[in-house]
Amino acid sequence: MSSPVLFPFKSNIVLDRTSQRHLYLQLCDQIIGFIKSGKLAPSIKLPGSRKLSEDLNIHRKTVVAAYEELIAQGWIESLPAKGTFISNDLPIIDPKKITHNSSSKFTNDRAAFSFDKRPHLVREAVEKDGCTLKIDDGVPDHRLAPIDDIARIYRAITKKNHYQQLFAYGDVQGNTQLRQALVLYLNETRGLKISEDRILITRGSQMGIYLTSQLLLSDKKIIITGNTNYMTADNTFTDAGGIIKRVAVDSMGINTNEVETLCKQTKISAVYVTSHHHHPTTVTLSAERRMHLLALARTYSFAIIEDDYDYDFHYNNAPILPLASNDYDGNVIYIGGFTKIIAPALRIGYMIAPKDVIDEAARLRRIIDRQGDTILEQTITRMLTNGDVQRHSTKVLKIYRQRRDLFCTLLREKLSNYLDFEIPKGGMAVWVRLRKEYSWDLVITKAATLKLHINPEWKRYDNDTSGHNGIRMGFASLNQEEIVDAIDRLLLVMKSLK
Repeated sequence: MSSPVLFPFKSNIVLDRTSQRHLYLQLCDQIIGFIKSGKLAPSIKLPGSRKLSEDLNIHRKTVVAAYEELIAQGWIESLPAKGTFISNDLPIIDPKKITHNSSSKFTNDRAAFSFDKRPHLVREAVEKDGCTLKIDDGVPDHRLAPIDDIARIYRAITKKNHYQQLFAYGDVQGNTQLRQALVLYLNETRGLKISEDRILITRGSQMGIYLTSQLLLSDKKIIITGNTNYMTADNTFTDAGGIIKRVAVDSMGINTNEVETLCKQTKISAVYVTSHHHHPTTVTLSAERRMHLLALARTYSFAIIEDDYDYDFHYNNAPILPLASNDYDGNVIYIGGFTKIIAPALRIGYMIAPKDVIDEAARLRRIIDRQGDTILEQTITRMLTNGDVQRHSTKVLKIYRQRRDLFCTLLREKLSNYLDFEIPKGGMAVWVRLRKEYSWDLVITKAATLKLHINPEWKRYDNDTSGHNGIRMGFASLNQEEIVDAIDRLLLVMKSLK
């Protein structure tokens, strides 16, 4: 390990005490930015917590909390009796290549990758059975939806003459006020640096995946995914004419070394990642692989489709900032939405990309769905600006964490002889691998006789036909009594198979 770095933290770190983001997270964000930009290289020793707290005029506990968070995310490491260092596993970045100030906005009007354009589209801008208990593959509990808040705001909007224009045709790119609210919300919570012209409002994240696929994958262009992947995304890529190449997924996410190997062999148009919680296995893409993937995108000029479907539900530490938060070159298309936060029926999502990509996606969206639900979009706008979304997210995060803990405890205590799993750091499901001597088909058939529904399409998780015998088992949509009941029924099923 090297000697203490002479980097001037005192003059380079600016903490905003009026921001809703905690000071320790602001400190984390800026140190991560210095690492990503190459200004803090691997193995560099960081100042002690006492020294840094004095330099920044903050409490020492704030620095300690920041260091603990950076350690949890894999950016730094603490060595007993030696100090705290930038992780030695991170790649070395040439700081001379960085031309953007960390506080400046991204102004990517031109993408760094190729995509199909459609000039002829250019226009002037003017249930389950009530008696059956269901273990799904990881969806939110719609019963927790803030229905009263939604109804109150919806009624208020529809009663005011000021909002009558919402019943007319609107901007195909989405409600202007919602895009403005999203700029503030996403820049604050995801570390993005965007403006409203880089946002397209969609009917859920799936529309964003579809539009992106149509732009990138015609004529058998190649997209890389994990060897286990979100099947609906795979279907969308194939339908668009793309060819899927798969790479391994392990405890650190997709293997970017395998991505690099494929890039050297053939032209790659895109890489699809669910970076925060890989679908279906729930693992988080590691810090070093995030940096490697961004570097590969710059070198080989491909698009990264980052599907951040459940960013808000991370239980062990603060959510890791998405790849899009460091997209200085215009390679990332970031897709998210409010379906997982609020309820599946609220089909409000967003697609964020360089402006020329957004312009083209908006033209394509026009022939699919002229515009979204303008009144619902205005309702979400009010919920964001009032803080209703943020309060609801905090509330359900606590509930889902409790449900995860109970679900995993019971799986471990009652079913460890039949299956294996790791406790997920976030998300709404557990990746469960059944022991090889058992068959999910038989388990599912037997469970149905006990009125326990388990997804019969479990083989869709085996995208590469490797026979891993894994399945996603959702816990978020079940309350604690239902979780106990479901595990008890599953135990009866497994005992009957002996």
